[in-house]
Amino acid sequence: MKDPVWKMLAAYIVLLLILALVNPVAAQVKAIHFNAGFNNANDVAWFSKLKECDRQTLLIDGNDNQTRFKIAVVPTIIIFDDGEEVKRFQADLSFKMVATKQEVQDYIDELIMSKF
Repeated sequence: MKDPVWKMLAAYIVLLLILALVNPVAAQVKAIHFNAGFNNANDVAWFSKLKECDRQTLLIDGNDNQTRFKIAVVPTIIIFDDGEEVKRFQADLSFKMVATKQEVQDYIDELIMSKF
């Protein structure tokens, strides 16, 4: 009777160790979605569904974010690893995001896997 309990306890410990190892890596990856009030119609609706990264949305209307992050066109999604920009996805001339959710998620997944 004790044997199944120990197996279950061991499984939980292994799961906790895996989560402890993976979670800090994912937390180092951050995605920021930049847009402007005039371009709400072209907002990137799928951005909030990205996984394995911290997500933040910033408007560039009347603040320093446009200059600070060198935003030339909106929407723009920038991927950061340990605070350093590693990838930028930008809209086309019609202010619509060219990249798909799958392309952005694939990049984030590859970035995380490269850390192992």
